[in-house]
Amino acid sequence: MTEKSNDAQHLANQFLIAMPGMVDDNFAGSVVYLCDHTDSGAMGLVINRPTDVSLGTLFDKIDLQLETQPTASEPVYFGGPVQTDRGFVLHEQADLPKYSSSLRVPGGLAMTTSKDVLEAVVAGEGPKRFLITLGYAGWSAGQLEDEIARNGWLNVPAPAEEIAHIIFDTLDEYKYQNVLGLLGIDVGFLSGEAGHA
Repeated sequence: MTEKSNDAQHLANQFLIAMPGMVDDNFAGSVVYLCDHTDSGAMGLVINRPTDVSLGTLFDKIDLQLETQPTASEPVYFGGPVQTDRGFVLHEQADLPKYSSSLRVPGGLAMTTSKDVLEAVVAGEGPKRFLITLGYAGWSAGQLEDEIARNGWLNVPAPAEEIAHIIFDTLDEYKYQNVLGLLGIDVGFLSGEAGHA
């Protein structure tokens, strides 16, 4: 594997913060958990943009009855503008053995796209903590690196326990500032301009 490939892969299992100068309305103010990043491109899920669709409504549409409260009233998230008709379930890897279509994020969480994870949730055997999105954020080869270089995104590495805590336990309105806090940065100090020495 070349050095460039190693550099590309190291951004998986990190957060991306949309900088104030982000011009794409799909991502303004967003926090993305990066699930995959290689020479071929990158993909991740926006974790702080709840939609008006509840989990109960989503499960009804796929003919599964989600009875438990408050789970049924929790929101489905806007995961990004790609494949918005498809569901993506972000959860911890400890919950993985039984699902047919999952991506293990090295050192991080898992993302499952198969319906069996939702069937397990209904049966009370699913992940203890999870976040469901419709759609994902995708970048072609070199696109994410270019957007970071142009100050569109700030990547934020964090320990696995901090990542899980922010995704699953933090109120949506605090996720952006809490991820910035991992770097010791206050949101008021962010600028939309790229710095040049």
